[in-house]
Order: sequence, then structure tokens, then C-alpha cells
Amino acid sequence: MDPASRPAVVIDNGTGFVFDRYTKMGFAGNVEPCYIVPTVVAVNESFLNQSRSTSKASWIAQHNAGVMADLDFFIGDEALEKSRSSSTYNLSYPISHGQVDNWDSMERFWQQCIFNYLRCDPEDHYFLLTESPLTAPESREYTGEIMFETFNVPGLYIAVNSVLALAAGYTTSKCEMTGVVVDVGDGASHVVPVAEGYVIGSSIKSVPIAGRDVTLFVQQLMRERGENVPPEDSFDVARKVKEMYCYTSSDIVKEFNKHDKEPSKYIKQWKGIKPKTGAPYTCDIGYERFLGPEVFFNPEIYSSDFTTPLPVVIDKCIQSAPIDTRRSLYKFQLAFISSSVPISGA
Repeated sequence: MDPASRPAVVIDNGTGFVFDRYTKMGFAGNVEPCYIVPTVVAVNESFLNQSRSTSKASWIAQHNAGVMADLDFFIGDEALEKSRSSSTYNLSYPISHGQVDNWDSMERFWQQCIFNYLRCDPEDHYFLLTESPLTAPESREYTGEIMFETFNVPGLYIAVNSVLALAAGYTTSKCEMTGVVVDVGDGASHVVPVAEGYVIGSSIKSVPIAGRDVTLFVQQLMRERGENVPPEDSFDVARKVKEMYCYTSSDIVKEFNKHDKEPSKYIKQWKGIKPKTGAPYTCDIGYERFLGPEVFFNPEIYSSDFTTPLPVVIDKCIQSAPIDTRRSLYKFQLAFISSSVPISGA
């Protein structure tokens, strides 16, 4: 069957911090991804280690060990479970800060995505993959080499995730594909100008504040207030508070007044269980609901190393773009939060 008559395979390889590294995969035309799994690979290297440690091991034993190591691996949640249940499996995160660090693990990850999760023949589908705006051209070449030579795909398109987010952000049938995308990841944020579907690479601005910093700031605020949260569980609680209760405010002074006047309405309660003892505990969620995301607009409350507010960075980004694109860039701006659940407005 002609690959054009079948839906294309879409794989969005995400990156983040430990359990926030998620890859979304599915088929073109679907409303949502078929699978969302952590971008992690667990490889059983015990056979390989045994052959290296045995002085009398023959080349046949080494070859068999290599074959077993190539076949015995898992990805996603299965990889995390294997690493916890067995010490012979080593975890590998092939993508770090949006860039592929381990191409061997990346190839194994794609193999599992295609054959074990999507269960499709790569020769019968076109493929759409994503990359970060600052990815080197060599990385795109390696990706094409793996896809064409290893999986024999009939066609491949590698798109910048910010451009795809811009296309998805248009609500009208006319998509001009021009605008500014604020890509808030887990470890870093980027302000990406896009003109008629093409990224203006020289005008991309990087912001060293991202989703992880919001989580750490929420954790810091709860610690300073003396909330009864177990230390080993505090980061995970702060992350869930950020995803479930945080919002941005237009006037921070008004938010303080609202919380002080009606605490029963705005202060939430978090209920959890202590990991070590299993005893239940509760804690209040107050000012950090709006102070967490405020690090983007008043970064000096969180760090003295970077004090430029996000709106100023966006303005500098647009001003550094070609003059004939600035009006269109000011017209459409999109916040693309890829590290966790989007933070709602006040």
C-alpha cells in the first residue's frame, strides 16, 4: 500500500529532569498521542560485563553477550521498573537539554516506539519527528541516517517543535505561521521568533528560568513557611502543587490582598502520605500558588543571577528580528509550556 494513503507516524521526543522526560507518539490526525512515555532506556549489560571480566571468554561468548545486550532492553515506564527491580539494568537518558547525547540508546528507543508501542511497519508510513530550535545540523543528519538506513522509512520530515506549537495555536482556518513562541521547558526556556514557518535562528533568546525553577521556588516557599512535608517527598509535592494549583496573576499586590481577606477561599490543602512511615499528613498551599510562576515576570525574587523579566526578553527578541517581520511578530505570541501541565491564568 502507498505510504501516502496511511497516516504518518508522529514522534515528539521530549527532554526534562528525571521523570519529566516524556516522549509523545502517535499517528497524524489523532486528537491526542497514542502513548506518552519517559524518554529513558534500560539496558541489561550483565552479559557484556561477564564476558569482559572472564579471561577465558572466547570471541563467540563475547558475540553472544553483545547480541543479548542488544535485545534485552526496555524503554519508558518499563525501563524505570526494571532499574528498580534489578541492578543489572542501567538507565540511559539519550536526550539532554533538547540534544541527543547517546545515539545508540536513541536508536533503541525509536525501535521500541515503532515496533512495540505503535506496532507499525516503518516502511509503510511517513515519519514526522521534532527537534529543539538550537539543534545542530549534524544531529539532523544522524537522525536521517538512522531513519532511512535502519528503519527504511519512505519519507521523513524533522520539524522544530516551536513551529508546530505555533501552527496548533491558530484557531482560524488561515494559518500565517508567523509569531513568537515562548517555549518553557523543564531546564531552560526559549523565545523563538517564527516568520512564515521558518525559525529566525539569530533572534532566538534563551532564558535560564524554566519549569524546574518554578518547582524549586515553590518548594523553597513551603519550607520557609514550615509546612509539614517530608524532606524526601518535598520536591514531588512542589511539582504537583505547581501543576495543579499555580496560576499567573496580573497584579501581585491584589493577589496578596485576596488571600489575606478570604484565606478559606484561596488557600488550598494538600493531603499526602509519608513515604517511610505511611502516615498521612496535610499542608497548606497559599502564596506560592501565584508566586511560583511570578519568577518569570519578577525573576529577582528567585535569583540574583538573572533579573530580566520575560516580557523584556520577548521584546528584545522581536527587536532583533528583521524589521519587515516585527509587526507580525508583535501581533501573535504563544506560550508553549512543555515541561508539565500548563499553568492557568488568574
